[in-house]
Amino acid sequence: MNYRIMIQGTPNPNALKFVLNVPVKTAGNVTYKSALDCDFNPLAKKIFDVSPDIKEVYFFDNYVTVTQNGNSDWSNIEELIQKVILDNIALHNPNFMDLQKQTASQPLANTEDPELAKIGAILDQTVRPALQADGGDLQLIELRDNVLKINYQGACGSCPSSTMGTLKAIEELLKSEYNPNIKLEAA
Repeated sequence: MNYRIMIQGTPNPNALKFVLNVPVKTAGNVTYKSALDCDFNPLAKKIFDVSPDIKEVYFFDNYVTVTQNGNSDWSNIEELIQKVILDNIALHNPNFMDLQKQTASQPLANTEDPELAKIGAILDQTVRPALQADGGDLQLIELRDNVLKINYQGACGSCPSSTMGTLKAIEELLKSEYNPNIKLEAA
Protein backbone atom coordinates (compact mmCIF):
# COMPACT_ATOMS: atom_id res chain seq x y z
CA MET A 1 0.00 0.00 0.00
CA ASN A 2 1.15 3.51 -0.74
CA TYR A 3 0.80 5.48 2.51
CA ARG A 4 0.33 9.21 2.29
CA ILE A 5 0.39 11.87 4.94
CA MET A 6 -0.74 15.48 4.94
CA ILE A 7 0.35 17.86 7.69
CA GLN A 8 -2.10 20.50 8.88
CA GLY A 9 -1.65 23.33 11.31
CA THR A 10 -4.16 23.75 14.11
CA PRO A 11 -5.37 26.82 16.00
CA ASN A 12 -2.89 25.73 18.69
CA PRO A 13 0.58 26.89 17.58
CA ASN A 14 2.13 24.01 19.56
CA ALA A 15 0.14 21.26 17.80
CA LEU A 16 0.23 19.75 14.31
CA LYS A 17 -2.22 17.30 12.78
CA PHE A 18 -0.77 14.45 10.69
CA VAL A 19 -3.58 13.16 8.45
CA LEU A 20 -3.14 9.77 6.78
CA ASN A 21 -4.93 7.94 4.00
CA VAL A 22 -5.54 5.02 6.42
CA PRO A 23 -7.13 4.86 9.86
CA VAL A 24 -4.94 5.17 12.97
CA LYS A 25 -7.79 4.48 15.45
CA THR A 26 -10.95 2.72 14.27
CA ALA A 27 -13.01 3.20 17.43
CA GLY A 28 -12.83 6.07 19.87
CA ASN A 29 -9.76 8.16 20.50
CA VAL A 30 -6.79 8.14 22.85
CA THR A 31 -4.43 10.72 24.28
CA TYR A 32 -0.94 9.89 25.51
CA LYS A 33 0.87 12.30 27.82
CA SER A 34 4.22 10.47 27.78
CA ALA A 35 6.04 7.55 26.18
CA LEU A 36 5.43 5.60 29.40
CA ASP A 37 1.70 5.53 28.57
CA CYS A 38 2.22 3.84 25.20
CA ASP A 39 2.52 0.16 26.13
CA PHE A 40 -0.19 -0.84 23.65
CA ASN A 41 0.79 1.60 20.91
CA PRO A 42 4.40 1.35 19.66
CA LEU A 43 3.79 4.04 17.04
CA ALA A 44 2.90 6.58 19.72
CA LYS A 45 6.04 5.69 21.68
CA LYS A 46 8.21 6.20 18.59
CA ILE A 47 6.65 9.63 18.04
CA PHE A 48 7.55 10.63 21.61
CA ASP A 49 11.10 9.42 20.95
CA VAL A 50 11.51 12.09 18.22
CA SER A 51 11.96 14.91 20.75
CA PRO A 52 11.83 15.46 24.51
CA ASP A 53 9.68 18.51 23.71
CA ILE A 54 6.74 16.36 22.56
CA LYS A 55 4.23 16.42 25.40
CA GLU A 56 1.15 14.77 23.91
CA VAL A 57 0.19 12.40 21.10
CA TYR A 58 -3.49 11.99 20.20
CA PHE A 59 -4.96 9.28 17.91
CA PHE A 60 -8.38 9.62 16.28
CA ASP A 61 -9.88 8.31 13.05
CA ASN A 62 -7.23 8.84 10.35
CA TYR A 63 -4.98 11.36 12.07
CA VAL A 64 -2.41 11.81 14.80
CA THR A 65 -2.13 15.17 16.55
CA VAL A 66 1.27 15.89 18.08
CA THR A 67 1.62 18.63 20.68
CA GLN A 68 4.94 20.00 21.82
CA ASN A 69 5.82 22.27 24.72
CA GLY A 70 6.82 25.23 22.55
CA ASN A 71 10.56 24.76 22.96
CA SER A 72 11.08 23.17 19.53
CA ASP A 73 10.80 24.82 16.17
CA TRP A 74 8.34 22.75 14.12
CA SER A 75 10.70 22.97 11.16
CA ASN A 76 13.19 20.88 13.18
CA ILE A 77 10.83 18.06 14.19
CA GLU A 78 7.90 18.01 11.75
CA GLU A 79 9.76 16.03 9.08
CA LEU A 80 11.09 13.57 11.69
CA ILE A 81 7.58 12.93 13.02
CA GLN A 82 6.28 12.42 9.48
CA LYS A 83 9.07 9.93 8.76
CA VAL A 84 8.38 7.97 11.97
CA ILE A 85 4.69 7.74 11.13
CA LEU A 86 5.25 6.67 7.52
CA ASP A 87 7.98 4.17 8.49
CA ASN A 88 5.76 2.52 11.11
CA ILE A 89 2.17 2.83 9.88
CA ALA A 90 2.24 -0.51 8.05
CA LEU A 91 2.77 -2.32 11.37
CA HIS A 92 0.31 -0.14 13.31
CA ASN A 93 -2.97 -1.80 14.29
CA PRO A 94 -5.77 0.81 14.18
CA ASN A 95 -7.99 -1.60 16.14
CA PHE A 96 -5.74 -1.43 19.19
CA MET A 97 -7.49 -1.33 22.51
CA ASP A 98 -6.16 1.28 24.85
CA LEU A 99 -5.87 -0.22 28.30
CA GLN A 100 -4.67 2.91 30.06
CA LYS A 101 -6.06 3.32 33.53
CA GLN A 102 -7.88 6.56 34.10
CA THR A 103 -6.39 8.63 36.87
CA ALA A 104 -8.50 9.77 39.80
CA SER A 105 -8.44 13.31 38.44
CA GLN A 106 -9.64 12.20 34.99
CA PRO A 107 -12.21 9.43 35.45
CA LEU A 108 -14.39 8.45 32.52
CA ALA A 109 -17.90 9.85 32.57
CA ASN A 110 -20.73 7.43 33.25
CA THR A 111 -21.81 6.72 29.68
CA GLU A 112 -25.17 5.41 30.87
CA ASP A 113 -26.11 8.68 32.60
CA PRO A 114 -29.08 9.99 30.56
CA GLU A 115 -28.15 13.63 31.19
CA LEU A 116 -24.59 13.12 29.97
CA ALA A 117 -26.00 11.24 26.98
CA LYS A 118 -28.17 14.28 26.11
CA ILE A 119 -25.19 16.61 26.43
CA GLY A 120 -23.04 14.24 24.39
CA ALA A 121 -25.63 14.16 21.61
CA ILE A 122 -25.73 17.97 21.48
CA LEU A 123 -21.94 18.17 21.36
CA ASP A 124 -21.74 15.42 18.71
CA GLN A 125 -23.96 17.48 16.41
CA THR A 126 -22.49 20.91 17.08
CA VAL A 127 -19.08 21.15 18.71
CA ARG A 128 -17.16 17.92 18.23
CA PRO A 129 -16.92 18.08 14.42
CA ALA A 130 -15.17 21.47 14.65
CA LEU A 131 -12.83 20.36 17.42
CA GLN A 132 -11.98 17.17 15.52
CA ALA A 133 -11.31 19.15 12.34
CA ASP A 134 -8.76 21.13 14.36
CA GLY A 135 -7.05 17.97 15.64
CA GLY A 136 -8.74 17.64 19.03
CA ASP A 137 -11.89 16.76 20.89
CA LEU A 138 -13.37 16.89 24.36
CA GLN A 139 -14.28 14.26 26.90
CA LEU A 140 -17.14 14.56 29.37
CA ILE A 141 -15.89 13.90 32.89
CA GLU A 142 -18.91 14.47 35.13
CA LEU A 143 -22.06 16.51 35.66
CA ARG A 144 -22.73 17.48 39.25
CA ASP A 145 -24.93 20.32 40.55
CA ASN A 146 -25.21 21.84 37.06
CA VAL A 147 -21.41 21.94 36.67
CA LEU A 148 -20.11 19.95 33.72
CA LYS A 149 -16.43 19.03 33.86
CA ILE A 150 -14.77 18.40 30.52
CA ASN A 151 -11.30 17.42 29.42
CA TYR A 152 -9.91 18.83 26.19
CA GLN A 153 -7.99 16.33 24.05
CA GLY A 154 -5.44 16.56 21.27
CA ALA A 155 -4.66 20.03 19.95
CA CYS A 156 -7.41 21.49 22.13
CA GLY A 157 -5.70 20.38 25.34
CA SER A 158 -3.16 23.18 25.46
CA CYS A 159 -4.71 25.62 23.00
CA PRO A 160 -4.92 29.14 24.40
CA SER A 161 -8.41 29.67 22.92
CA SER A 162 -9.86 26.50 24.47
CA THR A 163 -9.52 27.66 28.05
CA MET A 164 -11.63 30.76 27.61
CA GLY A 165 -13.23 31.33 24.20
CA THR A 166 -14.14 27.78 23.28
CA LEU A 167 -15.17 26.85 26.83
CA LYS A 168 -17.46 29.88 27.04
CA ALA A 169 -18.95 29.18 23.59
CA ILE A 170 -19.70 25.57 24.53
CA GLU A 171 -21.25 26.72 27.82
CA GLU A 172 -23.50 29.21 25.97
CA LEU A 173 -24.55 26.52 23.50
CA LEU A 174 -25.43 24.11 26.31
CA LYS A 175 -27.33 26.86 28.16
CA SER A 176 -29.40 27.36 25.04
CA GLU A 177 -29.83 23.71 24.02
CA TYR A 178 -29.77 21.86 27.34
CA ASN A 179 -30.03 23.81 30.63
CA PRO A 180 -29.84 27.59 31.18
CA ASN A 181 -28.12 27.02 34.54
CA ILE A 182 -25.24 24.82 33.37
CA LYS A 183 -21.64 25.89 34.00
CA LEU A 184 -18.55 24.37 32.38
CA GLU A 185 -15.17 23.65 33.91
CA ALA A 186 -12.11 22.36 32.12
CA ALA A 187 -10.49 19.54 34.09
